[in-house]
Amino acid sequence: MNLLYANDRRGAYPDSWYAATATPLERFEPLKGAQKADVCIIGGGYTGLSAALHLAKAGRSVVLLEAQRVGFGASGRNGGQLGSGQRVEQDALERMLGLDQAKRLWALGEEAKTLVKGLIAEHQIDCHLKPGVAWTASTKADLAHLHEYADHLQDRYAYDKVEKLDHDALQSVCPSPDYLGGVLDMGAAHLHPLNYALGLARAARDAGVRIHENSAVHHITEGQQAKVQTDAGHVTADHVILGCNGYLGGLNRKVAARVMPINNFIVATEPLGDGIKDVLPRDVAVADSRFVVNYFRLSHDGRLLFGGGESYGYKFPADIASTVRKPMSVIFPHLKDVRIDYAWGGTLGITMKRLPYLARVAPNILSASGYSGHGVGTATHAGYLMAKAVEGQTDGFDTMAAIPTLPFPGGAAFRNPLLVLAMTWYAMRDRLGI
Repeated sequence: MNLLYANDRRGAYPDSWYAATATPLERFEPLKGAQKADVCIIGGGYTGLSAALHLAKAGRSVVLLEAQRVGFGASGRNGGQLGSGQRVEQDALERMLGLDQAKRLWALGEEAKTLVKGLIAEHQIDCHLKPGVAWTASTKADLAHLHEYADHLQDRYAYDKVEKLDHDALQSVCPSPDYLGGVLDMGAAHLHPLNYALGLARAARDAGVRIHENSAVHHITEGQQAKVQTDAGHVTADHVILGCNGYLGGLNRKVAARVMPINNFIVATEPLGDGIKDVLPRDVAVADSRFVVNYFRLSHDGRLLFGGGESYGYKFPADIASTVRKPMSVIFPHLKDVRIDYAWGGTLGITMKRLPYLARVAPNILSASGYSGHGVGTATHAGYLMAKAVEGQTDGFDTMAAIPTLPFPGGAAFRNPLLVLAMTWYAMRDRLGI
C-alpha cells in the first residue's frame, strides 16, 4: 500500500481545521513531457519548498515535483510548534556526540528558528506566528529534569529565554490537573503550519520555481545528469533533492532503512469562548514530557488544537476523534464531552535517535528527512542547507550529515513490528507514571 494514498483523496488536503482556514493557493499543473533543470526537488513540504526557494534566489533553474498538493503531508498537518535547538535535548546530545558537536547543533537549531521567522517576515506569510512554547511535567522527576535543563541552557549555551515554572506558575499558563510544573520558552513559537507551507510555495513560485502537483515520482535514474520519472513525464537535472520524509516509499533504500513513517493525530474542538481561561490563559503552545508526546495550542478562532496518539501502520484509525479524545481527557478532564469539529491524521518520519537524517545518497543527490516531530524549523533549515550545499557551501549540511544515524533493525522490512513493541512499552510507562 502506498502511504501517499492510504488515508487521503488524491489531490486533496485532509479535512482538517488547517485546510478549512488556509489562504487558498491555485493548483499547479501536473508534470507532462520532458523538462530540464539545474535542480529537481521531490516533495512539496517545508524541506522541498525551502530548498527550491533558496536555490531560485541563487539563480538556479528549479523544478519541484509533489505527488499530491504542496503542504499535503506533515508540513500542512502538524502541531505548528517552532521549537528551540534539536529534537533531542542538549545534555543528551553532549553525551551522544560531545560538547563541541552539541554546541554546533544548538547553533544550527537556533539558526533554523531565525530562518523561519525571517522567511515569514520577508514574504509576508500570514500564518499567525506567535511566541512561546511550554514544556510540562506530570511527575516530580520530569519536573526536576526540566528545571535542571533550563539552568543547563542558561549556563552552557547562554540561552536566557526559558522560564522555570512551579505548579502555581504553570497553572497561570495551563491549568491542567495533570501537570506539576514545567518551563516556558519564549524564544520558541507556534504558527498555522499549512499557511506557512503555502506561503513558501507562493514565494518559490514568484522566484521562478516550476512547481508541479499530482506528479508522483516512481523512479530516479542516477548519473552525471539524473533522470526523475513520473507517470506523465520526466525531469533531467544536474542535482536532485529528496524532501519526502514519511512519504519516501521505495525511492531510496538507504534512506528508507533509517527513516520510519509513523502516524500522529490532531483534533480541533468547537470554539471555547470564555472556557479558554480554563485551558490556556496565555496564548502559548504546550508539549508534555511523555514519551508519546501530547501537544496543544489555541487556534486564532478560539479552538483547542490537541495532538496525541500514534499508530505504526499504513491506515489511520477509523475514529480519530476518539483516539485523541482519550489523552485530551487526561490533560483536561472537563473537556471530556467537548464537541470536536475536526479530526485528522498525518504521517511523519522518525529516526532511531530522533535526530534528522541528512545524507548525500549519490554524488549529486541529497536527502533530508526524519525530523521526528521537530520539523517546522528543522525541515525548513534542512532545505536551506541542501540549497547551500548545491551551491558548494557544505559546512552546515556536513555538520548535520555527520550525526550518526543507524538503520532500524531489519531495515525497512522489519522496522514496524520492533517500533510498535518499543512504543507500546513507553506508552505503558507513561500511563503507569514510571
